[in-house]
Amino acid sequence: MTPLDLSIRSYGQDRGPDSHSFDQLVLPLSGALELDIDGKGERLASGRAAFVVAGTPHSTMSDTANRSVILDLHLAHLAPQMAERLARAPFVNLTPAATKLIDYMGLMIGESRATPATVALWTPLLIDALGQTPASAASRLARLAAEIEADPALPWTAAMMAERAAVSVSRLHALFQTELGASPRAWLSEVRLRQARGWLSTSPVSIAEVAHRCGYADQSALTRAMRRATGMTPAAYRRQERETRTKAQ
Repeated sequence: MTPLDLSIRSYGQDRGPDSHSFDQLVLPLSGALELDIDGKGERLASGRAAFVVAGTPHSTMSDTANRSVILDLHLAHLAPQMAERLARAPFVNLTPAATKLIDYMGLMIGESRATPATVALWTPLLIDALGQTPASAASRLARLAAEIEADPALPWTAAMMAERAAVSVSRLHALFQTELGASPRAWLSEVRLRQARGWLSTSPVSIAEVAHRCGYADQSALTRAMRRATGMTPAAYRRQERETRTKAQ
């Protein structure tokens, strides 16, 4: 199964409704965005995706740094049951498997390593993962995740997350392990790091400001987190991203 197009995009101010002759999956990597599909609006973040049927008017906007994998394809490429499900319910919760696949492809595209062969293998795996329905509690975590993605700089604690999700702290830990495969603290760290990498890749703001916007105590805390995750400092990561974009142009 080969898609029509696969890319990473970021969204800003609403430029009005759009429509196209192909179907489209919007798969958030970092940050949050508002998507209205034919009058049905929702805030998307990692763990929540959207499907836009060909010809359907839709608009997208965001007031925060964001990055999404955009997959253009045709419903005819999908199994009938999957096509019907996505057309009926444009906003879907993602299983941990689907989220990991999206993160992987985001990395491949960012490093210019998303070859046609890689994409051809990845796409059916993603579609299969989308067909696996998450537990019903995921919708509660999806709303919480959207809040955190929209403002990672808040002093999020397990107690604060549990209060927002209207569950006990112990229940929150259980839900995170079941639905996201991580503890609330580990997941929050991943969100902040993804946000930081997004800002470093797409924004000229200072590294200290990136650290502040993503919830790190200071620039040194961000540097330690980046070194653990990537083996690079924020400055080195930003230089690499700029060089990669320059070569791709």
